Order: sequence, then C-alpha cells, then structure tokens
Amino acid sequence: MTARIRIVRETPLSPDEAWLRLTDWERHGDVVPLTRVTVTTPPPTAAGTVFTARTGTARGLGFDDPMEVVVWQPPHRCRLEKRGRVVTGWAEFEVRALDGGGSRVEWREELAVRGLPRAADPVLATAGRWMFGRAVDGLLRVTG
Repeated sequence: MTARIRIVRETPLSPDEAWLRLTDWERHGDVVPLTRVTVTTPPPTAAGTVFTARTGTARGLGFDDPMEVVVWQPPHRCRLEKRGRVVTGWAEFEVRALDGGGSRVEWREELAVRGLPRAADPVLATAGRWMFGRAVDGLLRVTG
C-alpha cells in the first residue's frame, strides 16, 4: 500500500530561512500532533543524519517512524527514507526562490503503512495531506 502526497506552499520567508525551519527536525514534533522527534546522530545535519518521530499517547500506545537523510542539498533539496517497522517510504522537499522575494516549498511523500490494504490508500493519502500540510504550514508560519 502506498499513498502519494504532494503539498505546495508559498511563503514570504527567504529560501534559507524556509530551509532552516523545515530541517529543524525536533521542531516537527511541535507541529505534528502527538509526536516527538529525537535526532540520534550528532550535528550538523547532513546525508546520513538519523532521527525518529515517535507518535503516540502518554499511555505508551504508538509507533516509531525512523528516518535517514539520504539527499542533503541546502538550501534547495532534502530527501528522507523512512525505515520503520510500521511506516515505510520516503519524503522530500524542495525550496525555490520566488521572483520578488519569498520562496516556494514543494513537499512530496510516498507513505506506506504495513498491514493496511490497498483500498485504504485514498484515506491514508487524504489524512497525510492534511497532517503534512498542517506541519509545513506550522513550520513556515510567520508571526509578528
């Protein structure tokens, strides 16, 4: 089973600032419900960086989503491979400058959840677009 997700956002942030926000891995836990992110390799982030998103409740119900950075081309492109027992696939994003300032972010993801039938792909894709769209919006949010 594979759900394909694509999210595109434009932001007044510079490409460098958008990149910094999108690659602040621990901060993803602030914008994804019930999730905490732990980086298990020393800084700085580069190809080979490994981190785990733990999604679950305080009662211990949940799952780990371990990921590894496999492409690191700051401030333009990053690709992650998902290597979990429950969630597999990949995610990548690209950041491009917009004419007149700001940037455009395109987030793509192929997501599979072991044990779910193919018939669930559309539901998983819809839920993924909502969740990852909310996460990207939160990471790129401009306050002030």
